Amino acid sequence: MKIEQIYTGCLAQGAYYIQSEGEAAIIDPLREVEPYIKKAEENGAKIKYILETHFHADFVSGHVSLAEKTGADIIYGPTANPSFDAIIAEDGQEFKVGKLTIKVLHTPGHTMESSTYLLKDENGKDHAIFTGDTLFLGDVGRPDLAQKAASMTQEELAGMLYDSLRTKIMPLSDDLTVYPAHGAGSACGKNMSTDTVDTLGNQKATNYALRDMSKEQFIKEVTDGLLPPPAYFPLNVKMNKEGYENIDDVLERGETAMDPDTFETAANETGAIVLDVRHEDDFVKGHVPRSIFIGLHGGFAPWVGALIKDTEQPILLVTPEGKEKEAVTRLSRVGFDKTFGYLKGGVEAWKAAGKEIDSIESISPEEFAKRINESEIPVFDVRKCSEYDTNHVVDAENTPLDYLNDHLAEFPSDEKFYLHCAGGYRSVIASSILKSRGMHNLVNVEGGFDKLKVTEGVKTESGKAATA
Repeated sequence: MKIEQIYTGCLAQGAYYIQSEGEAAIIDPLREVEPYIKKAEENGAKIKYILETHFHADFVSGHVSLAEKTGADIIYGPTANPSFDAIIAEDGQEFKVGKLTIKVLHTPGHTMESSTYLLKDENGKDHAIFTGDTLFLGDVGRPDLAQKAASMTQEELAGMLYDSLRTKIMPLSDDLTVYPAHGAGSACGKNMSTDTVDTLGNQKATNYALRDMSKEQFIKEVTDGLLPPPAYFPLNVKMNKEGYENIDDVLERGETAMDPDTFETAANETGAIVLDVRHEDDFVKGHVPRSIFIGLHGGFAPWVGALIKDTEQPILLVTPEGKEKEAVTRLSRVGFDKTFGYLKGGVEAWKAAGKEIDSIESISPEEFAKRINESEIPVFDVRKCSEYDTNHVVDAENTPLDYLNDHLAEFPSDEKFYLHCAGGYRSVIASSILKSRGMHNLVNVEGGFDKLKVTEGVKTESGKAATA
């Protein structure tokens, strides 16, 4: 028996490879499927099944492409109604992979079709559960994403989740290994652990949602504090349910090299966003005017989804040399398939062609301390509310990057204002968005709050208790 978790940090997502006796099953594959095919070939196995725990909202699964390339059957749990051929399993139905058995446990609540896959070894002993978004480590799936499709309230879905956990998962043996679909950083839950594998017994002991409580208390706790989901989530569900363009075609189109003149013409004629995925330090020094920065080295795909939102938006790329394919691939993971090419030679080629370059005024924490002590200056903190509430620069306004568009009227038009985040990544994203909207009177603070809180002269406060 071979079980491998294939974890993608950018999406905080776990896919799974299971093999026995020359047969393999893939659970919740990513959009680019060649790695799974290669893995099976290297292990002398044939992919027999592609199991989907539910219609994912935060990424586009590779189920359709993998089935087309391998002939494997796609399996969903009860009530799923995809537009493509798939086995819609009954609750309790079993599937053989070599000497292993995979049993379908219908666990609705996160979505109506959500299912957990129970893996039994060659002796028929329960070995592991692949819980999708039903059970995370330290949390459970949010019950508000499918309420419109299910014509139910989030409270009703949370009640179903309570029943699923207590009738299907909690009665199972404590020594089972729990393999969830997501970990910390995913928007599919609230309190996920940084661990990616655990035992069910430990989850019963530590996961707040599995403790002894009434259904009413569970519903209250699971639905409390849910932030609005990213706008691209319903679009990804639609693609996962109805199918999508072949990833090979997406990559071929996105890897089209364009000289500066062709790139500029394409941007003007298509209404494409110019997306710069280099490091923030490089973007600050010089970039194509009105381009948006979201660096590959950070939480790239989720930020693209949260801030660009429309998966049909045409995109043109500015990338570090050799990172073109990676950028197109990671965009496609969250359904952004309309990448039409990249700037060949990057910003240096743009400069050499005599085209205009923009930059962002950026200052050190020490310079910021000097300015804030010389006069009152407008400061905007683009971290999450929870980060801001823990500690922030005195008198700074909280304008979280996720909801920046809701705060545009708050930024002054007649004086310089200062932006910071935790480490410098998000503040440059915010700066690029504001500059693309014509706001050029901004200053980025290098190193963010992590540097500011240890810089002499910068006062911070938690709640109302100010500290020097």
